[in-house]
Amino acid sequence: MSGEGRVPSEQHLPKLRLDELLDELQARIDAARGTQDRVHNLLEAVLSVGRELDLPQVLRSIVEAAVVLVDAEYGALGVIGDDHMLSEFLTVGISEDERARIGELPCGHGILGELIRHPEPLRLAELSEHPASYGFPAHHPPMRSFLGVPIRVRDQVFGNLYLTEKRSAGEFDAEDESVLSTLAVAAGVAIENARLYEEARLRERWLRASSQVTSALLSGAPSTGVLEMIVERAQEIASADVGMIAERVPGEDVLQPLLAVGLGAERRRGFVMSGQDGFVEAVLGTSEPVISADIRQDSRIDPGSALWTGLGPVVGVPLGAGGKSIGVLLLGRAESRTPFTDADSGPLLGFAGQAALALELAERRRDAEQIALLQDRDRIARDLHDLAIQRLFAAGMTLQSTQRFVDHPEAVERLSRTVDDLDETIKIIRSTIFGLRAHGGGGAKEEAGLRMRVSQAVTASAGSLGFSPALRIEGLVDTDVPGDVADHVVAVLGEALSNAARHSGAHAVDVHLLCADGELRLTVADDGCGVPENVARSGLRNLQERALGLGGTFTLGARCEGNGTQLVWCVPVASADD
Repeated sequence: MSGEGRVPSEQHLPKLRLDELLDELQARIDAARGTQDRVHNLLEAVLSVGRELDLPQVLRSIVEAAVVLVDAEYGALGVIGDDHMLSEFLTVGISEDERARIGELPCGHGILGELIRHPEPLRLAELSEHPASYGFPAHHPPMRSFLGVPIRVRDQVFGNLYLTEKRSAGEFDAEDESVLSTLAVAAGVAIENARLYEEARLRERWLRASSQVTSALLSGAPSTGVLEMIVERAQEIASADVGMIAERVPGEDVLQPLLAVGLGAERRRGFVMSGQDGFVEAVLGTSEPVISADIRQDSRIDPGSALWTGLGPVVGVPLGAGGKSIGVLLLGRAESRTPFTDADSGPLLGFAGQAALALELAERRRDAEQIALLQDRDRIARDLHDLAIQRLFAAGMTLQSTQRFVDHPEAVERLSRTVDDLDETIKIIRSTIFGLRAHGGGGAKEEAGLRMRVSQAVTASAGSLGFSPALRIEGLVDTDVPGDVADHVVAVLGEALSNAARHSGAHAVDVHLLCADGELRLTVADDGCGVPENVARSGLRNLQERALGLGGTFTLGARCEGNGTQLVWCVPVASADD
């Protein structure tokens, strides 16, 4: 009986042992399948990340893949900036509304900063127990388990992956850390590839822009148009909000912006930079790009300078010609934007060289045009002297000799008047010859004739008026108008055009300068709204005093025909022959 009772027990033991073995085998098979699935998912994630070439999309793909691989509820990728803080922070698992309620994104303190200071994998079962943790901001979702690994690009730490809240377990395990570390290695390779691709595209854009500028220079396009193209293309390619080119004012320690585009361009276009500005001085004194991560905090600038208003990151490169800096090319980004990198600023030197070339070509073209103009004037003066005067003189001599053969008193008087007219004509032509040759002194400001100075003043006013005024000059203004009177005329004209630009709202302005019968008359008429009631009278009083001081008159009133204002400034002058 006892033997029969032992048989069932002996039969059950092998069966129980077999069930345990089968359960263990099933568990190992499931684990192997899970590991196989995880390896498969890891490979898919690596391939998915490696396919992208656009850097922002690569970063987004990395953090999305990380969340799936380790079964985390929340994930983030923090990019480390030059200041060893987080310059970018991409999140997964937090909605836009939640992000808005949380407020500003983290910059690299607490646990997030721990990986920046010590770039090694960090795994925590409870975030709050780590010494570097000091809690979350208001409206932040609760987070307990944590896994973080650094992403290295070559030998430098690019950023960190942060994962929280393991879904299927209470905390992340060593296998999660291994999988995430493997993904971080692949992410480093993908980021490097995306960077290289981005740099190649950037170089291609710079080369294409350089080709456009070179073509414009060779085609003889106006220098202002070429400079505008340079600034606009540089601003666009470097992703800047403001672009400026400033040129040294000859003989002075200031720089006048030739062009400004982008944010606040109107205000900056008329700004005169001082060579004593520390940042501008640094740009002028080097042959490399000068970068400021935040110009507002830069000790080299005057904090009250309006030039830097609204700007954060700024980069400047010198405009070089003939071994010296003749100006600067400046690019700026708005406050809180990312600073310029070497990839952004490196190609600017070549662009600045092309800007300097444009300025040099413009100056040479102006010199050539001036030489051609002077040569043409000399030819005209020679022809007038050698041909016209001699023929008029011969005609006068013939008429004088004819008088003795004429008996009729009226005919004699007419011949006499004709001879006098010929003499007066010869004097006018000789004065004209003198005026033509008086412009041959190299174009210096103090040697320029009144005709040229008036023309320059009218041309300069086009920028403030928005259109070019009409100009008419009659008489021998270069020879019959004394230098002190000419200075008054230029000052009066400048004030009149400035008033028209500021107060009249005109769409057309006519300038007429007449020198005749011992009188110089300047008339400036517009089609604007007339003289405003609240206009300051100090400038008009100055014009009147200038006229009275020279024994002349000044009137300001409505135009005879239609709407608008007419200014008449008239003074006596003595002709060159008096």
